Order: sequence, then structure tokens, then C-alpha cells
Amino acid sequence: MAEIRNYTMNFGPQHPAAHGVLRLVLELDGEVIERADPHIGLLHRATEKLAEYKTFIQSVPYMDRLDYVSMMANEHAYVMAIEKLLGIEVPIRAQYIRVMFDEITRLLNHLLWLGTHGLDIGAMTVFLYCFREREDLFDMYEVVSGARMHAAYYRPGGVYRDLPERMPQYSATRIHGEQAVRNLNQNRQGSLLDFIEDFTNRFPQYVDEYETLLTDNRIWKQRTVGIGVVSPERAMALGFTGAMLRGSGVPWDLRKKQPYEVYDRMEFDIPVGVNGDCYDRYLVRVEEMRQSNRIIRQCADWLRRNRGPVMIDNHKVTPPSRVAMKTNMEELIHHFKLFTEGMHVPAGEAYAAIEHPKGEFGIYLVSDGANKPYRLKIRAPDFAHLSALDEMVRGHMIADVVAMIGTIDLVFGDIDR
Repeated sequence: MAEIRNYTMNFGPQHPAAHGVLRLVLELDGEVIERADPHIGLLHRATEKLAEYKTFIQSVPYMDRLDYVSMMANEHAYVMAIEKLLGIEVPIRAQYIRVMFDEITRLLNHLLWLGTHGLDIGAMTVFLYCFREREDLFDMYEVVSGARMHAAYYRPGGVYRDLPERMPQYSATRIHGEQAVRNLNQNRQGSLLDFIEDFTNRFPQYVDEYETLLTDNRIWKQRTVGIGVVSPERAMALGFTGAMLRGSGVPWDLRKKQPYEVYDRMEFDIPVGVNGDCYDRYLVRVEEMRQSNRIIRQCADWLRRNRGPVMIDNHKVTPPSRVAMKTNMEELIHHFKLFTEGMHVPAGEAYAAIEHPKGEFGIYLVSDGANKPYRLKIRAPDFAHLSALDEMVRGHMIADVVAMIGTIDLVFGDIDR
């Protein structure tokens, strides 16, 4: 009697390498994949529908929770769409702050991707290294917004507040004595910009450490070279953006091709792959981290030299200062109206897209003149990438599925939106 070699098996949603609640139904011939059917909807957040019942400002925190490792980048596209409909221009200092935090967010995203991608394939040390650097970046988030992850820092018309002049300090505890705390506080004696400058000086050496662990590691190359190859033509046809598209050799980056905010003033390069496999996408993202570090340093230098407002002075859109609100009746009314009723956005439609850490993240916003969106549509980059997974994994082994889920850099918050 012939041995039955065709199997149908579930991969996820409880699999540690599913990067969320991905359920893949794999059709196998032995251990070779013939078909992969991604099932989504287990997380469903209904962000697009919820936004229709919230004022424009109330929906900002929902954006943080879409791709929950690229928080401020999600907010950026949303507030840009609102600003397009309002026809307002953000103060130049706020634009530099936004660009700087977009790149800090890109580092946060890529560090999580690199750590978990390595862990999925069997490299544990790089995961610990990446999370060491993420702590410093979360400190930057926390000092400007009060939250380590879901910041709600970008607002229509600018950012919530200017950069603080002092970094919080660690205090001695039973675990960390005086000497240990002195070492921890060594680079926290100045402002946030001083802390960021210190980080940008240290970070290239950290990226060298990641590359020492992985780039020429023969096990890493055996698991990624020639795996999940996508040609430039197929990458464009499948709707790839970001590192997935650039890894296939297409030099497309919205920061260069359709610059927004102050990206046209920045000096940085666009890394491009050659073979379109998992290894090239790894190399592209690692080089992106080096380029993001360059941009952060340029923004910090400019912000140190130039002062100015970080919100437009239009109290129909942005709240008055706390002092004015507590001393002037007109400002108190503006404050009350803005936080109870919200702003009224002129009728129309707008699409705003940014170069998100994962690719093109877009917000299509329709307003009917009310204080809530009539319709909000989110263009999530990894949704398009996930739809190509079936094509990418065919003919590969089950173990290669893990490498390809890692290379796509899936986060399910904005796929099940």
C-alpha cells in the first residue's frame, strides 16, 4: 500500500514564529509546500469603522495600535491626511521633530524585526542585543509623550509639545546601587537632544555587532540565501513597497520620490538589493538602520540650532496653552469646544502616504464637513506582502516558511484593521 504523502496542516495562530495571530493552512507534499492559504481576522480591530464614531483627534491613539511597533509612523500619515483637508502647513520645527521621530520609529521597528527574525531561525543573541538598544529609543518616546509605546504625540497642526530640556534620571534601588545608577545616568545629564546625539554616536557600532553575528554566519546564509526570491517585475505586480520592493532591486522610497515634511533637506542613501531573497532584504533593512541614524543626527543638529513653535496658532485646530486657557475666557471656550466637540474638517477627500518602516502606509480620508471622518481607509504595507506569501513559499520546505514570515516583517494590527 502506497504511503500517503499529502498533508494539510495549520501553521499558527499560536505558533511562536507567526508574528501575531497569523493562521496559515499549508498543503504539503511530504515536507515541500504546494500551497499556503493565509487566514486573517482573528485579531480584528475594526479601526476603520471605529474612526467613523470618534472625533478626528480621538482617533490618533488608534493609529498607534495598528502596527504596534511603528507607532508614530502610523500617526504621521493620519495627521497628514487631516492637514491636507484643512489646508494647513505645519511649523518647520514640528516637521523636523516628526522626521526625527519617524526615523527613531524606523529603528524601533527594524530592531524588533531583526531580533525576532533571528530568533525564528535560531539565533538568540541578536534578539538580546536588539532589545538593549530599543530601551534607549523607548526612553526617547517616553520623555516627549509620557508613554513608552503608544505615544499619541503627533497632532493635526504639529506635535503635542516641544522637546524637553532634561532627561529623567534613574534612582538607586536595592537592585541598582549608587555606582550602578551613576553609570546608567551618565548620558542622561543633558537634554533629550544630548541623549539622542549620544545614541547616534553609539549606534553604528551596535549595527556592526549585529552584522558580526549574522551577515557572514554560514547558518544564517544557508537559511536565507535563495529563499523566497521575488523578481523586480513580480514585486511591483504584487504591490510590494518598502524593503520588500527594494530588496528585489527597485529603488523606490517615498522619502526620495515623493518627499514630505523636510525629507528633501536630508542627506541619506537608499539601499537596494540584487537577488530579491531573504538575505538581500536582511541587508537592505540593516543598511536602512544606518541611514536612519544619519537622518536622526541631521534633525538633532538642526533642532539644536533653531527654535520656534511646534503647533500652528489656530485654536479651531490646536488647543491654546494651559496658561492662556486658565486666564482667558475665549481660550477656555476654544479648549472646551476642541476636546468635547472636536474640529470640523472641510468636506472632501485626501490620501496621505509615508515611507513607513514596512513600506507605503497610506490613509485615505473622506470628510463630509462634520467633526468625525465619513470614511477612513488604511493602506497597510504588510497586507499586500502577506497576500504574496503563497507565491513566495511554493516549492520550499516548512522550515523556510518561518524565514519568509520573518522577512516580510508581519505585524497583525494593521492587517486585521
